Amino acid sequence: MPQQDNLSGFNGTGSDPSVFFLTGIPGLEALHLWISIPFSSVFTMILLGNCTLLYVIKTEPSLHKPMFYFLAMLTVINLVLSTTTVPKILSIFWFNSREISFNACLVQMFFIHSMSMMESALLLAMAFDRYVAICNPLRYATILTNSMIAKIGLAALARAVLFMVPLPFLVRRLPFCQSHVISHCCCDHMAVAKLACASTMINNIYGIIVALFIVGLDLLFIVLSYIKILRTVLSLASKEEQLKAFGTCVSHLCAILVVYVPGVLSSVTHRFSHQIAPYVHVLMGTFYLLFPPMMNPIVYGVKTKQIRDRVLLLFRRKNF
Repeated sequence: MPQQDNLSGFNGTGSDPSVFFLTGIPGLEALHLWISIPFSSVFTMILLGNCTLLYVIKTEPSLHKPMFYFLAMLTVINLVLSTTTVPKILSIFWFNSREISFNACLVQMFFIHSMSMMESALLLAMAFDRYVAICNPLRYATILTNSMIAKIGLAALARAVLFMVPLPFLVRRLPFCQSHVISHCCCDHMAVAKLACASTMINNIYGIIVALFIVGLDLLFIVLSYIKILRTVLSLASKEEQLKAFGTCVSHLCAILVVYVPGVLSSVTHRFSHQIAPYVHVLMGTFYLLFPPMMNPIVYGVKTKQIRDRVLLLFRRKNF
């Protein structure tokens, strides 16, 4: 059936909010099959990379340390985030399966935003780990105990749930009396809210508050942690000691850039969406979801000797 015929059926004006339709990449529908190749490749890398990372952290005793426990939590978040979005995206690209129930859309929305918030919290926890390790090394073992690590993980989860549970209810209260076509390949909060035939001011304000006072504060505390780390590193006597101390932070700094740079770019394209082609905005939003889960195993695999050696050992065993 031609694509245009399918889309024309989606643009009804019924008020039943039980079903929505995802467009995929608007304006590039004819290229969906080709676009699916990099998407499926990235998804495969995410699954293999993050599962391998979890296995290595679990089986390598030298990695049973606070930094790598936080990394394991981050890895689980990456897997949850990608598995709740990519299969549906690929079904759109491969089978033109655009339909998604309203409840499934709300569930996907909740996981996208709550996992992103947890990711931010874990990056802050890892910055705290580096701060204690470098600025207060004698108390490292007594501060970052297994109990404290578990409490930090539970606090990150509780915060994400607490702030993201209202999101589906804020969307559910909106009347959808016109098009049910979401111009995106997943159920992003504002992409869904834009379809409502009522004021979405509360949704907008809530989204801004969460972005500024939650994720923004995380980033602020990360920056402050690294200012203190930098001061401590620069106070060390020898250049060799300075490089060794700061070298322990390189992987985490790369992870921060991998998460926050695509996030900032996605926000900028969203803010200037009226000046940018819709497919650019959607591609940037999807890039923000998939790039960090793909890159984190690569960053830590390259920069962490224990992980790198263990992965090489796994491949050598398979070859024999």
